[in-house]
Amino acid sequence: MSAKEIKVLCGIIERHGLVLITQRSASMSQPLLWEFPGGKLEPGETEKDCLKREIKEELCINITPKLRLKSVRHTYPDKTVELIAYSCSFDSGCIVLLEHLKYAWVKPEDLLKYAWCPADVPLVHAYLQLQQSQNT
Repeated sequence: MSAKEIKVLCGIIERHGLVLITQRSASMSQPLLWEFPGGKLEPGETEKDCLKREIKEELCINITPKLRLKSVRHTYPDKTVELIAYSCSFDSGCIVLLEHLKYAWVKPEDLLKYAWCPADVPLVHAYLQLQQSQNT
């Protein structure tokens, strides 16, 4: 029997040179680890629509997905996740945590100081490589 497979979108949301990260609550899977916010793709939904909806539902802010970075497949004990990342701009709203424990706006160079969900780790590195290539 194969593990359940799900597609999850996450946003690398940028504002004033900082990146928004969220810490999972103690009651969530991967408790207290950090992640780029997002959620599951619904049937018939586009990736960008999913990301805008999930960010609005979880954080009460509006974003614009810009560049699709990459997708990562990660197998957890109970499921396989295809995690698809987009760099996003912050448009409007005030962050309200409806699911997460904490959030932080961090400098890209500080991202590696956090304890990340395993599926997010390759995305952190991909984002940092993109930042480095844009700054050279």
